[in-house]
Amino acid sequence: MSDSEQPEKNLDFIRTRVQTDQRSGKNEGRVHTRFPPEPNGYLHLGHAKSICLNFGIAQEFGGLCNLRLDDTNPVAEKTEYAEAIQSDVRWLGFDWEERFFHASDYFDQLHAWAVQLIKNGKAFVCDLTFEEMRTYRGNLVEAGTNSPYRDRSIEENLELFEKMKLGEFPDGSKTLRARIDMSSPNLNMRDPVIYRIIHQQHPKTGDKWKIYPSYDFAHGQSDSLEGITHSICTLEFEHHRPLYDWLCENLGIYHPQQIEFARLNLNYTVMSKRKMLRLVEEGHVNGWDDPRMPTLQGMRRRGYTPQSIRDFCEKVGVAKRDNVIEVELLEHCLRHDLNLCAPRKLGVLEPLKVTLSNYPDGQVEQVDAVNNPEDPDAGTRTVNFSKHLYVDRNDFMEDPPKKYFRMSPGREVRLKYAYYITCTEVIKDEGGKVIELICEYDPQSRGCDTPDGRKVKGTIQWVDASSAQSCEVRLYDRLFKTPDPDKVEGGGDFTDNLNPDSLQTIKTALVEKSVIGMQTCKPFQLERVGYFCIDPDEAGSAKLVLNRTVAMRDSWAKANK
Repeated sequence: MSDSEQPEKNLDFIRTRVQTDQRSGKNEGRVHTRFPPEPNGYLHLGHAKSICLNFGIAQEFGGLCNLRLDDTNPVAEKTEYAEAIQSDVRWLGFDWEERFFHASDYFDQLHAWAVQLIKNGKAFVCDLTFEEMRTYRGNLVEAGTNSPYRDRSIEENLELFEKMKLGEFPDGSKTLRARIDMSSPNLNMRDPVIYRIIHQQHPKTGDKWKIYPSYDFAHGQSDSLEGITHSICTLEFEHHRPLYDWLCENLGIYHPQQIEFARLNLNYTVMSKRKMLRLVEEGHVNGWDDPRMPTLQGMRRRGYTPQSIRDFCEKVGVAKRDNVIEVELLEHCLRHDLNLCAPRKLGVLEPLKVTLSNYPDGQVEQVDAVNNPEDPDAGTRTVNFSKHLYVDRNDFMEDPPKKYFRMSPGREVRLKYAYYITCTEVIKDEGGKVIELICEYDPQSRGCDTPDGRKVKGTIQWVDASSAQSCEVRLYDRLFKTPDPDKVEGGGDFTDNLNPDSLQTIKTALVEKSVIGMQTCKPFQLERVGYFCIDPDEAGSAKLVLNRTVAMRDSWAKANK
């Protein structure tokens, strides 16, 4: 893409730098990014921001973006995670084409570079345990202390490193460390570990290796091997950048530019893999794809659309400082997209029977219903209408207050797409609970238009009793009851802030028959109720299960007018 073709918009600081580099001819004008997750868990909303940023920049500047799995720790990594990552990136709408790599693809070269550092006196084999290394490293106010093994000869280091490679030493007994500066104000530069011993089957390389590079050692070199121009990382890697630079410079290899941005923090949410793992393992949620989880798998199951997540990431933007984003903005982006694309359906969560006393017995007619008023091409569908219907119990009050425009005795309301009806009688059970409404309909009001032109203010949804499909509805809400789950009075745990009402189940709901057979995870709107989708885990069972994607109300949009 030429400069003249660049989209006219305000550029964030990363895009500004990329644009400056491209215009100056740096890297021959190339723009090449990558998304390099470790396959040790499922991707979450924070990863989505990085995906959109890296792939988005590549698209905007006529460049390329790689997908690379940073598989340097076989203890934590699984093939299932690797497959899920690929699926999630594709689901978000991005394609790495043939540029799919693993850090393990470069193990031979990384090992050769480690040997090079040893030969140049820039690395040594250390016998300190990790606990001892923490003691020797010092802290932010005190310099570290050199390892007693720091001055081993090059020959001895080469011999020991070869034996590490051959698996002659147990886990944790030795490491290879870069020889840099134990008095550096940056703790990451105090002789960091670049190789450790791990006797563990690797998902991709099997048992070939007994030693594995650290993330810091593999990251920059992998970027270099792939010709990455802009290595875009989250802010916690800012203090790792000097090590990134040191390794590239001391190895004499192509040197990409690392740029850091603030990670995504969302209120009422945790996005730490460690904390999410606890939620799963302790049974607070029903797996990584639980619709309350911020994982992309969970969000997809809940009915989130890729477009809504991409829009959200764009609105959040790119910052240099950490901040907390309101979950209402995410929900606003979702509602906006669903309003445009989601088909409409009729349904009631708490059915209340309605009998039309003046409607012919046994007659069933079909009325036209609009599939999506925001999309003229979506067309219409037909729904059954008969003497016996169901409305939502929440749409009826026997003794309503002023300015109440839904159903009550003697009040005329509009049944959406159908007729005007008026409640003439209320039937109750022995306990006084309303169980049925006897109503009259106006035969001349089909389509909610009458010869006299009268209008009614109340419009409610309904379903036909003869064709309605029963279903279970799961109403998902925020997983935590406080904006900052980690803020617990009295020194408690973040799980103390779990919302006990994050999932409510309704087993008596009814929806129009056309919901059956809809694609799982594809959201639709139950008019006046909210957005829902069919749960994929229950798709093969006899019962229909709907997950609520999001409620109708948009508090964020109202507050930000």
